Amino acid sequence: MASLAEDFIAPYRVTDGKKFHLKSVDPADTGEVRSKKTARVWLERGIEWMTERQNMLYAQDRWSLLLVFQAMDAAGKDGAIRHVMSGLNPQGCQVFSFKAPSNEELDHDFLWRSMKCLPERGRIGIHNRSYYEEVLVARVHPEILDSQKLPNKLRTKQIWKQRYESISDFERHLARNGTVIRKFFLHVSRDEQKKRFMERLSQPEKNWKFSSADVRERGFWDKYMAAYEDAIRATATPDAPWFVIPADNKWFTRLMVAAVIANALDSLHLAYPKVSDAKRKELKAAKEELAASD
Repeated sequence: MASLAEDFIAPYRVTDGKKFHLKSVDPADTGEVRSKKTARVWLERGIEWMTERQNMLYAQDRWSLLLVFQAMDAAGKDGAIRHVMSGLNPQGCQVFSFKAPSNEELDHDFLWRSMKCLPERGRIGIHNRSYYEEVLVARVHPEILDSQKLPNKLRTKQIWKQRYESISDFERHLARNGTVIRKFFLHVSRDEQKKRFMERLSQPEKNWKFSSADVRERGFWDKYMAAYEDAIRATATPDAPWFVIPADNKWFTRLMVAAVIANALDSLHLAYPKVSDAKRKELKAAKEELAASD
Protein backbone atom coordinates (compact mmCIF):
# COMPACT_ATOMS: atom_id res chain seq x y z
CA MET A 1 0.00 0.00 0.00
CA ALA A 2 2.60 2.54 1.11
CA SER A 3 4.95 1.85 -1.80
CA LEU A 4 2.14 2.58 -4.27
CA ALA A 5 0.67 5.50 -2.35
CA GLU A 6 3.25 8.13 -3.28
CA ASP A 7 2.49 8.11 -7.01
CA PHE A 8 -1.21 7.68 -6.32
CA ILE A 9 -1.59 10.75 -4.12
CA ALA A 10 0.90 13.05 -5.87
CA PRO A 11 -1.61 14.66 -8.30
CA TYR A 12 -3.78 15.80 -5.38
CA ARG A 13 -1.05 17.13 -3.08
CA VAL A 14 -0.52 20.89 -2.73
CA THR A 15 2.70 21.98 -1.04
CA ASP A 16 3.09 25.38 -2.70
CA GLY A 17 -0.18 27.16 -3.29
CA LYS A 18 1.09 30.00 -5.46
CA LYS A 19 -0.10 28.36 -8.68
CA PHE A 20 -2.98 26.34 -7.24
CA HIS A 21 -6.44 26.75 -8.74
CA LEU A 22 -9.41 24.79 -7.43
CA LYS A 23 -10.84 24.42 -10.93
CA SER A 24 -7.85 22.27 -11.85
CA VAL A 25 -9.27 19.43 -9.71
CA ASP A 26 -12.29 17.58 -11.13
CA PRO A 27 -14.60 16.48 -8.27
CA ALA A 28 -15.59 13.42 -10.34
CA ASP A 29 -12.01 12.27 -10.98
CA THR A 30 -11.08 8.74 -9.94
CA GLY A 31 -7.48 8.69 -11.15
CA GLU A 32 -6.45 5.26 -12.39
CA VAL A 33 -9.08 3.47 -10.30
CA ARG A 34 -12.00 2.46 -12.47
CA SER A 35 -14.21 0.39 -10.19
CA LYS A 36 -15.69 0.51 -6.72
CA LYS A 37 -14.77 -3.15 -6.22
CA THR A 38 -11.08 -2.49 -6.85
CA ALA A 39 -11.14 0.49 -4.51
CA ARG A 40 -12.75 -1.59 -1.76
CA VAL A 41 -10.06 -4.29 -2.00
CA TRP A 42 -7.26 -1.73 -1.88
CA LEU A 43 -8.89 0.07 1.03
CA GLU A 44 -9.11 -3.13 3.07
CA ARG A 45 -5.44 -3.84 2.43
CA GLY A 46 -4.55 -0.28 3.33
CA ILE A 47 -6.42 -0.45 6.64
CA GLU A 48 -4.60 -3.67 7.57
CA TRP A 49 -1.26 -2.01 6.78
CA MET A 50 -2.16 1.13 8.76
CA THR A 51 -3.25 -0.91 11.78
CA GLU A 52 0.24 -2.36 12.18
CA ARG A 53 1.87 1.07 11.72
CA GLN A 54 -0.50 2.61 14.24
CA ASN A 55 0.73 0.08 16.80
CA MET A 56 4.32 1.05 16.00
CA LEU A 57 3.45 4.76 16.24
CA TYR A 58 1.98 4.18 19.71
CA ALA A 59 4.85 1.96 20.88
CA GLN A 60 7.55 4.31 19.59
CA ASP A 61 5.87 7.29 21.29
CA ARG A 62 7.80 9.94 19.37
CA TRP A 63 5.54 11.22 16.60
CA SER A 64 1.89 12.23 16.42
CA LEU A 65 -0.30 12.56 13.34
CA LEU A 66 -2.89 15.32 12.90
CA LEU A 67 -5.50 14.85 10.17
CA VAL A 68 -7.56 17.93 9.31
CA PHE A 69 -10.78 17.45 7.33
CA GLN A 70 -12.56 20.34 5.62
CA ALA A 71 -15.39 20.21 3.10
CA MET A 72 -18.73 21.59 2.04
CA ASP A 73 -21.80 19.93 3.55
CA ALA A 74 -22.51 16.40 2.27
CA ALA A 75 -19.01 15.97 0.83
CA GLY A 76 -18.52 12.80 2.88
CA LYS A 77 -16.18 13.78 5.73
CA ASP A 78 -17.92 11.65 8.36
CA GLY A 79 -18.12 8.62 6.08
CA ALA A 80 -14.48 8.91 5.05
CA ILE A 81 -13.34 9.13 8.66
CA ARG A 82 -15.56 6.20 9.69
CA HIS A 83 -14.53 3.88 6.85
CA VAL A 84 -10.83 4.67 6.72
CA MET A 85 -10.26 4.55 10.47
CA SER A 86 -12.57 1.56 11.06
CA GLY A 87 -9.79 -0.98 11.59
CA LEU A 88 -7.57 1.14 13.82
CA ASN A 89 -7.34 0.92 17.59
CA PRO A 90 -9.71 3.57 19.01
CA GLN A 91 -7.39 3.97 22.01
CA GLY A 92 -4.80 5.42 19.66
CA CYS A 93 -7.15 7.86 17.90
CA GLN A 94 -8.69 11.10 19.08
CA VAL A 95 -11.56 12.54 17.02
CA PHE A 96 -12.91 16.06 17.54
CA SER A 97 -15.76 17.65 15.61
CA PHE A 98 -15.68 21.43 15.81
CA LYS A 99 -18.99 23.24 15.60
CA ALA A 100 -19.96 26.81 16.49
CA PRO A 101 -17.62 28.04 19.25
CA SER A 102 -18.86 28.18 22.85
CA ASN A 103 -18.80 31.31 25.01
CA GLU A 104 -15.61 30.08 26.64
CA GLU A 105 -13.97 29.54 23.26
CA LEU A 106 -15.03 32.99 22.08
CA ASP A 107 -13.13 34.45 25.03
CA HIS A 108 -9.88 33.13 23.53
CA ASP A 109 -8.06 33.47 20.24
CA PHE A 110 -9.35 31.45 17.29
CA LEU A 111 -6.66 28.75 17.59
CA TRP A 112 -7.17 28.08 21.29
CA ARG A 113 -9.79 25.37 21.11
CA SER A 114 -7.78 23.44 18.52
CA MET A 115 -4.63 23.62 20.65
CA LYS A 116 -6.51 21.85 23.45
CA CYS A 117 -7.35 18.98 21.11
CA LEU A 118 -3.96 18.19 19.59
CA PRO A 119 -2.93 14.51 19.53
CA GLU A 120 -0.45 13.25 22.09
CA ARG A 121 2.76 11.60 20.95
CA GLY A 122 2.02 8.14 19.61
CA ARG A 123 -1.55 9.00 18.65
CA ILE A 124 -3.56 10.02 15.61
CA GLY A 125 -5.72 13.12 15.99
CA ILE A 126 -8.63 13.79 13.65
CA HIS A 127 -10.19 17.24 13.41
CA ASN A 128 -13.54 17.13 11.65
CA ARG A 129 -13.57 20.80 10.67
CA SER A 130 -10.92 22.88 12.36
CA TYR A 131 -9.33 26.28 12.86
CA TYR A 132 -9.72 26.70 9.09
CA GLU A 133 -13.37 27.51 9.69
CA GLU A 134 -12.10 30.90 10.86
CA VAL A 135 -10.91 31.75 7.33
CA LEU A 136 -13.77 29.95 5.55
CA VAL A 137 -17.17 30.37 7.22
CA ALA A 138 -16.05 33.54 8.98
CA ARG A 139 -14.85 34.98 5.69
CA VAL A 140 -18.05 34.13 3.83
CA HIS A 141 -20.05 35.49 6.79
CA PRO A 142 -17.86 38.29 8.22
CA GLU A 143 -20.62 39.16 10.70
CA ILE A 144 -19.32 36.16 12.68
CA LEU A 145 -16.41 38.37 13.72
CA ASP A 146 -18.90 40.44 15.75
CA SER A 147 -19.19 37.59 18.27
CA GLN A 148 -15.43 37.10 18.55
CA LYS A 149 -14.91 40.22 20.66
CA LEU A 150 -11.94 41.46 18.69
CA PRO A 151 -10.86 45.03 19.37
CA ASN A 152 -12.13 47.23 16.54
CA LYS A 153 -8.67 48.38 15.55
CA LEU A 154 -7.69 44.75 14.83
CA ARG A 155 -10.55 44.18 12.40
CA THR A 156 -8.76 45.53 9.38
CA LYS A 157 -8.63 44.52 5.72
CA GLN A 158 -5.55 42.49 6.63
CA ILE A 159 -7.35 40.16 9.05
CA TRP A 160 -7.55 37.18 6.68
CA LYS A 161 -3.92 37.50 5.63
CA GLN A 162 -2.95 37.73 9.28
CA ARG A 163 -4.98 34.63 10.13
CA TYR A 164 -3.30 32.70 7.32
CA GLU A 165 0.04 33.72 8.80
CA SER A 166 -1.06 32.64 12.29
CA ILE A 167 -2.21 29.26 10.95
CA SER A 168 1.03 28.70 9.04
CA ASP A 169 3.10 29.64 12.10
CA PHE A 170 1.01 27.28 14.24
CA GLU A 171 1.46 24.38 11.82
CA ARG A 172 5.17 25.09 11.46
CA HIS A 173 5.52 24.95 15.23
CA LEU A 174 3.70 21.61 15.39
CA ALA A 175 5.82 20.13 12.61
CA ARG A 176 9.01 21.20 14.38
CA ASN A 177 7.86 19.39 17.51
CA GLY A 178 6.94 16.03 16.03
CA THR A 179 3.36 16.43 14.81
CA VAL A 180 2.90 15.32 11.21
CA ILE A 181 0.08 17.27 9.56
CA ARG A 182 -2.08 16.22 6.63
CA LYS A 183 -4.97 18.44 5.55
CA PHE A 184 -7.86 17.25 3.39
CA PHE A 185 -10.31 19.28 1.36
CA LEU A 186 -12.96 16.87 0.08
CA HIS A 187 -13.93 18.58 -3.17
CA VAL A 188 -17.55 17.77 -4.03
CA SER A 189 -19.36 19.34 -6.98
CA ARG A 190 -22.43 21.51 -6.53
CA ASP A 191 -24.55 19.03 -8.54
CA GLU A 192 -23.43 16.08 -6.43
CA GLN A 193 -24.13 17.99 -3.23
CA LYS A 194 -27.67 18.67 -4.44
CA LYS A 195 -28.13 14.98 -5.24
CA ARG A 196 -27.02 14.00 -1.73
CA PHE A 197 -29.28 16.61 -0.14
CA MET A 198 -32.22 15.23 -2.12
CA GLU A 199 -31.40 11.73 -0.83
CA ARG A 200 -31.44 13.03 2.73
CA LEU A 201 -34.84 14.58 2.14
CA SER A 202 -36.30 11.57 0.31
CA GLN A 203 -35.05 8.74 2.54
CA PRO A 204 -36.54 8.75 6.07
CA GLU A 205 -33.48 7.10 7.58
CA LYS A 206 -31.37 10.02 6.31
CA ASN A 207 -33.72 12.85 7.31
CA TRP A 208 -31.78 13.46 10.50
CA LYS A 209 -28.71 14.46 8.47
CA PHE A 210 -30.49 17.36 6.81
CA SER A 211 -30.65 20.95 8.01
CA SER A 212 -32.40 23.80 6.25
CA ALA A 213 -29.26 25.83 6.89
CA ASP A 214 -27.45 23.54 4.43
CA VAL A 215 -29.63 24.82 1.60
CA ARG A 216 -29.07 28.43 2.59
CA GLU A 217 -25.31 27.92 2.56
CA ARG A 218 -25.52 26.64 -1.04
CA GLY A 219 -26.39 30.19 -1.99
CA PHE A 220 -22.84 31.19 -1.03
CA TRP A 221 -21.19 28.43 -3.06
CA ASP A 222 -18.97 30.69 -5.16
CA LYS A 223 -17.81 32.61 -2.10
CA TYR A 224 -16.95 29.36 -0.34
CA MET A 225 -14.97 28.10 -3.32
CA ALA A 226 -13.03 31.36 -3.40
CA ALA A 227 -12.39 31.14 0.35
CA TYR A 228 -11.17 27.54 0.09
CA GLU A 229 -8.89 28.37 -2.81
CA ASP A 230 -7.37 31.34 -0.97
CA ALA A 231 -6.88 29.30 2.23
CA ILE A 232 -5.17 26.45 0.38
CA ARG A 233 -2.99 28.82 -1.60
CA ALA A 234 -1.91 30.66 1.55
CA THR A 235 -1.26 27.70 3.89
CA ALA A 236 0.01 24.82 1.74
CA THR A 237 3.57 23.91 2.71
CA PRO A 238 5.78 20.80 2.46
CA ASP A 239 5.38 20.23 6.22
CA ALA A 240 1.61 20.80 6.21
CA PRO A 241 0.38 19.92 2.72
CA TRP A 242 -3.19 20.08 1.52
CA PHE A 243 -4.73 17.18 -0.35
CA VAL A 244 -7.60 18.28 -2.56
CA ILE A 245 -9.51 15.01 -2.91
CA PRO A 246 -12.23 14.52 -5.57
CA ALA A 247 -15.35 13.69 -3.57
CA ASP A 248 -18.15 12.95 -6.06
CA ASN A 249 -17.37 9.22 -5.74
CA LYS A 250 -17.21 8.25 -2.08
CA TRP A 251 -15.34 5.02 -2.75
CA PHE A 252 -12.51 6.94 -4.41
CA THR A 253 -12.46 9.61 -1.69
CA ARG A 254 -12.04 6.98 1.03
CA LEU A 255 -9.27 5.19 -0.84
CA MET A 256 -7.41 8.46 -1.41
CA VAL A 257 -7.66 9.44 2.26
CA ALA A 258 -6.31 6.03 3.28
CA ALA A 259 -3.44 6.35 0.79
CA VAL A 260 -2.45 9.76 2.18
CA ILE A 261 -2.46 8.46 5.76
CA ALA A 262 -0.48 5.36 4.79
CA ASN A 263 2.06 7.51 3.00
CA ALA A 264 2.40 9.80 6.02
CA LEU A 265 2.98 6.87 8.38
CA ASP A 266 5.45 5.32 5.95
CA SER A 267 7.47 8.54 5.88
CA LEU A 268 8.18 8.18 9.61
CA HIS A 269 10.06 4.86 9.20
CA LEU A 270 8.30 3.49 12.26
CA ALA A 271 9.56 0.47 14.21
CA TYR A 272 8.91 -1.14 17.55
CA PRO A 273 11.34 0.04 20.26
CA LYS A 274 14.46 -2.10 20.62
CA VAL A 275 14.70 -4.05 23.86
CA SER A 276 17.90 -3.45 25.83
CA ASP A 277 20.07 -6.28 27.16
CA ALA A 278 18.97 -5.47 30.70
CA LYS A 279 15.33 -5.66 29.66
CA ARG A 280 15.93 -8.98 27.90
CA LYS A 281 17.38 -10.43 31.10
CA GLU A 282 14.39 -9.15 33.03
CA LEU A 283 11.97 -10.72 30.54
CA LYS A 284 13.87 -14.02 30.61
CA ALA A 285 13.74 -14.11 34.40
CA ALA A 286 10.02 -13.32 34.39
CA LYS A 287 9.38 -16.08 31.85
CA GLU A 288 11.31 -18.63 33.92
CA GLU A 289 9.49 -17.57 37.09
CA LEU A 290 6.13 -17.85 35.38
CA ALA A 291 6.94 -21.26 33.91
CA ALA A 292 7.92 -22.58 37.35
CA SER A 293 4.79 -21.29 39.07
CA ASP A 294 1.63 -23.34 39.66
